[in-house]
Amino acid sequence: MAKRMFLVLGIVAVLLIALGFIKFKQVEMAVHAAAFQPPPEAVTTVVVQREHWPATMSVIGTMEAVHGVTVSADLPGTVAMIEFDSGKAVHAGDVLIELDTRQERAQLAALEAQRDLAKVNFDRMQKLVNAGVISRMDFDQATAQQRSTEANVAEIRATIERKTIRAPFTGILGIRKVNLGQYLAGGNPIVSLQSLNPIYVNVGVPQQAAGQVPVGSKLRITTENVAGKVFTGTVTAIDSVIDEGTRNVQVQATLSNPGGELRPGMFVQVEVAVGASRTVISLPASAISYAPYGDSVYVVTDLKDPKGNSYRGVRQQFVKVEGSRGDQVGIVSGLNPGDEVVSSGVFKLRNGAAVQVNNKVQPENNPAPKPEDS
Repeated sequence: MAKRMFLVLGIVAVLLIALGFIKFKQVEMAVHAAAFQPPPEAVTTVVVQREHWPATMSVIGTMEAVHGVTVSADLPGTVAMIEFDSGKAVHAGDVLIELDTRQERAQLAALEAQRDLAKVNFDRMQKLVNAGVISRMDFDQATAQQRSTEANVAEIRATIERKTIRAPFTGILGIRKVNLGQYLAGGNPIVSLQSLNPIYVNVGVPQQAAGQVPVGSKLRITTENVAGKVFTGTVTAIDSVIDEGTRNVQVQATLSNPGGELRPGMFVQVEVAVGASRTVISLPASAISYAPYGDSVYVVTDLKDPKGNSYRGVRQQFVKVEGSRGDQVGIVSGLNPGDEVVSSGVFKLRNGAAVQVNNKVQPENNPAPKPEDS
């Protein structure tokens, strides 16, 4: 009986020793894991400096022709001749279409004959009245008849002239809306005509900033349709009323458009100067870690591990972001000139993480990027 008891106690003791050994190993491994330093993360950095940014406001503008009309028929008639091609440039006075005027020309011939007869009668009456053969009343009737026939001739000539549709100003034609032989009623559209150089851009500016955009100030206009090109316009007019729905005031600027690259109705991006320039620290947008509790960046600095060894690591720094320009964002507080800030790879960092800087490939940091590079 005693032997069996000693055997059981021995087995229990062995189990306890084994469990203790296993627990000791687990604690030892946990201690080693706590002391394990992960390898440094590869990041790119940028040394920040202060820059002067102009105080601008970015708004959407709409292009509008200085002169733009839809050429239409003045009088009804049948299209007898088309003298233009769609999309072509024309000069003021160029013939666009001619309507059939055969009936009017026949009427003109009859009226000219009546005019000539009235002129002969007038000349004869003038001699007779001077000789005292006829009364002044008969002479006055002849005079009135002559003037009436001349007015009739002028009227029919004006009608014939109005049936020749000409370009009212120099510009670019749109798509033709008529065909040869088509009957046009008065007012039917023929083709649109737009003057493209110079051209207007209309923008809506908030009422609180309207006083900072006087006539004569400059605007920068860009569009994805004309990549890499910046147009400069001059404010030439400000609307006298403020839109009650948007509380914006319409500002109109004029700019040169020699190549016709900007077209009426086109949406463009407009930068409006609304005050003096300000000083900011610019960073690539990829350097900012956005969060509900605040925006932050990671500043590279010398840190020490729990054993007192120095290493290159990052310190999370909260910043105030105010404004953007191209690929850049402006920092107004939280950083100092000369700080080395992580510009890419922030998503894999934490406060105190070790880093390895590799600046062979840098993220975009262009204040005026081309659309195809964005």
